[in-house]
Amino acid sequence: MEFIDSWLSTGWWVGAIFIVLGFVALVKGADWLVDGASAIAKRFGISDLVIGLTVVAFGTSMPEFVVNMVSVAEGTTDLALTNILGSNIINTFVILGLTALVYPILSQKRSRDFDIPMSIIAGVLVLSFVAIQLPFGETERGVGRVGGIVLLLMFCYFLYNTFRHAKDHPEDAEMEEVKVIPVRRAIALMLGGFVGLVVGGELIVKSAVDIATRLGVSEAIIGLTIVALGTSLPELATSVIAATKKNSDIALGNVVGSNIFNVFFVLACSATVRPLPAYSGIELDALMATSGSIIVWLAVKTNKERKIGRWAGALLLLVYAGYLTYRLLNV
Repeated sequence: MEFIDSWLSTGWWVGAIFIVLGFVALVKGADWLVDGASAIAKRFGISDLVIGLTVVAFGTSMPEFVVNMVSVAEGTTDLALTNILGSNIINTFVILGLTALVYPILSQKRSRDFDIPMSIIAGVLVLSFVAIQLPFGETERGVGRVGGIVLLLMFCYFLYNTFRHAKDHPEDAEMEEVKVIPVRRAIALMLGGFVGLVVGGELIVKSAVDIATRLGVSEAIIGLTIVALGTSLPELATSVIAATKKNSDIALGNVVGSNIFNVFFVLACSATVRPLPAYSGIELDALMATSGSIIVWLAVKTNKERKIGRWAGALLLLVYAGYLTYRLLNV
């Protein structure tokens, strides 16, 4: 999209506007795509449960997925890595922290025993990939194609286990109430959503690179902050609204599920398409993403109520504030 480059050349403020417009297009495009695809799946007789576990779950990760696909296509691999690591860090430390301050977050047994441990495993795998060079033909540290395949295999296991659990324990599954709409409107929503995602992804990636160049900072810092926060907006809005309605357990499921999808699906697909070499400071970022899941797991395992209390929410926010300060002062 050459018109984006020509507009960006006129000034930094254009990049700031384009990023905001890009996030709006991403979020709205993902909503339209999910609504259209869900309606068509419903017409084919697919159950609401399956739609919720597939179409809706994949749709919520579409902002991160599109930004990463555009990034690897443009060769901005640092942005692809930091978008995922930054999103997971913000999801855990900021979104869960803020949500717990509004109302303590209750945890379900499934989250404590499977989902949170899986998010820890995801973080440990990424940390190991970026800390050491794999011996399977990899030429440098980072998440290469071998690492991407490993993550995809883990994603297949996660999906299998999730479907099996939903089948055996339907009372634990969150049913999606899919609205039946005319086929033409459903197709129009899907097409509009696809266009919104592509345009939004292009606007964000190109604008982020332009802003990083003008400010003299790395793409990694922009990815960890602006881009990661923007792609996490759907989870932030959903979680805070759920907390105000005292349904905070929804927030934990949304955040942990998003973190798992981000690593095992989005990052895996990105690395399979183009290897993602390590950048300066990636070890700390990967360690933060992993430690966030560990803190959450400890928080729900060390009290009788099995919840993330306000003290834990405050701790998550304080740790993130310290991490972000250190990261910005050592660019």
